[in-house]
Amino acid sequence: MDLRLKGLRALVSGGTKGIGRAIAETLASEGADVAICARNGEEVKSTAAALAKKGVRSLGHVVDVGDGKALKGWVEAVAGAFGGIDIIIANVSALAISGDEEGWRRGFEVDLMHSVRLVNAAMPWLEKSSAGAIVTISSVSGREIDFAAGPYGAFKAALIHYTQGLAYQLAGKNIRANSVSPGNTYFEGGVWNKIKDGNPELYQTALGLNPTGRMGTPQEMANAAVFLASPVASFITGTNLVADGALTRGVQL
Repeated sequence: MDLRLKGLRALVSGGTKGIGRAIAETLASEGADVAICARNGEEVKSTAAALAKKGVRSLGHVVDVGDGKALKGWVEAVAGAFGGIDIIIANVSALAISGDEEGWRRGFEVDLMHSVRLVNAAMPWLEKSSAGAIVTISSVSGREIDFAAGPYGAFKAALIHYTQGLAYQLAGKNIRANSVSPGNTYFEGGVWNKIKDGNPELYQTALGLNPTGRMGTPQEMANAAVFLASPVASFITGTNLVADGALTRGVQL
């Protein structure tokens, strides 16, 4: 299926590894120009170069998304270079599991406020786009209480609420807003890879909860996010798409 993304201009925060990297690569494969940011300069440089090999314009910037000023500067720089913005995908998470004040602060600034600030910074260009789309990356931990209850789950739940509010508020401007809630996602260097090596009992417990007998891949999560960002999903807004292999059992009404 042609997702009609060719020539559109997309931003992906945290686009150098895992789900964010898969999203950026999928957008580029579909013909979209892609800008990414992350904190590791070498990873940003190599990822941007790999995206450019797909025949699209690519930009990479070193940004700590918890820094509101730096985040806004990144958005403005990309808009200037690309001549506008059509799609933003807020992907970065602090992965704040601990319930101390630092965990809550990082979860608030990175998971929630980076998404809010990214949307606000990009809004002048999204309003001018004929295909404006916002996708936030939440989690199944935002839908139910699990081992990540605390700042991670709370702010992922807040992201779903925030995004659905955006959908209602921006519908008249032809800007869509949706969220994706991934289930446990495994990739080399990722959190579940580290848990597998460092806490194999927890890893096996988590694996056993999924009736598919496996965890998801970054590409499977990227497929959901890129579809929602694409013009093919033109009448889908205010949706939280759960991609978890039937891990969660709650009914979405």
